[in-house]
Amino acid sequence: MRVSIIGATGYAGAELLRILLGHPKAEVVHATSESHTGKPLSEIYPHFLGLFDRPLESMEDIERIAEDSDFIFIGLPAGHAMEIGLAVADYPVRIIDLGADYRFHDTAVYEHWYKVSHSHPNAERVYGLAELYRGAIKEAKIIGNAGCYTTASILALAPLVKDGLIDLDSIVIDAKSGVSGAGRSAKLPNHFPELFDNFKAYGVATHRHTPEIEQALSDLCGTPIMLQFTPHLVPMSRGILSTCYAKLADGVTADRVDESFQSLYKDEYFIRLRGRGAYPETKYVRGSNFCDLGWHIDERTNRVIVLSAIDNLVKGAAGQAVQNFNIACGFDEKLGLTTAPMYP
Repeated sequence: MRVSIIGATGYAGAELLRILLGHPKAEVVHATSESHTGKPLSEIYPHFLGLFDRPLESMEDIERIAEDSDFIFIGLPAGHAMEIGLAVADYPVRIIDLGADYRFHDTAVYEHWYKVSHSHPNAERVYGLAELYRGAIKEAKIIGNAGCYTTASILALAPLVKDGLIDLDSIVIDAKSGVSGAGRSAKLPNHFPELFDNFKAYGVATHRHTPEIEQALSDLCGTPIMLQFTPHLVPMSRGILSTCYAKLADGVTADRVDESFQSLYKDEYFIRLRGRGAYPETKYVRGSNFCDLGWHIDERTNRVIVLSAIDNLVKGAAGQAVQNFNIACGFDEKLGLTTAPMYP
């Protein structure tokens, strides 16, 4: 399949290129960057030297790129993918957006949280969290790749919500991310002296991934869910650990919780069930498309606590995009994604 990457010099775009270069059924035909147009990608990212030395293009002629591509991957900030989607709507090319423009069923929710007017509200789109929306992804023209915090949190809570094992009004998510999730552009809070030896919360009660988590969990149970989500920034380059809390419903046992996770994920290659009492760690999934899950039952408070670890740039972005690409093409879902995690 001929694929193009719009926004190849962001962290997610570069990670996507790294994965696609090793994919046996994908040929990268275009890679764009508006800030580095004309420069070889290996000049921006020397780890690509000898692997991808072609000059970066501009996306100004997006119609030509669409004509030349079976799939376009978009790794741009919110508000840009919708313009591309609108411009190529009449072309047979399919889109996988790593940003937020096509993640929401209701564009009014997107507009409220992202403060951006949606220019392509009637686009037929599917939410791109492979384990839960696989059937719809197969035929989708536009796939809104799930976000990083959202992937870790939704996968942690999905079995409990789907099987009605928790009080839906009691969900609290406390998540921590490496700084690559903030993107490659220079920002004072991410400056080394500000970040190193520090640990902080941000976006309390306002983070844009909140409604995305609520949407997917509401889809699972058929009831609108409102939850508490608080993200934190930790001084590491990549990885997310999401700790999710909820009150168990009356009569729910620890064994029933175990059964719920096994039932939903027993056939999912990229979901690794560490089991009850386990402590997933970000280092055990680094550079991989795996999501490691462990859970604990606090009998004193009647709460279940689920721990979820992913690499935010892989399962939380580029790897998930390739997993969705594989599903959409009818390939083996694992194609290009079976590299073991990097350790240490």
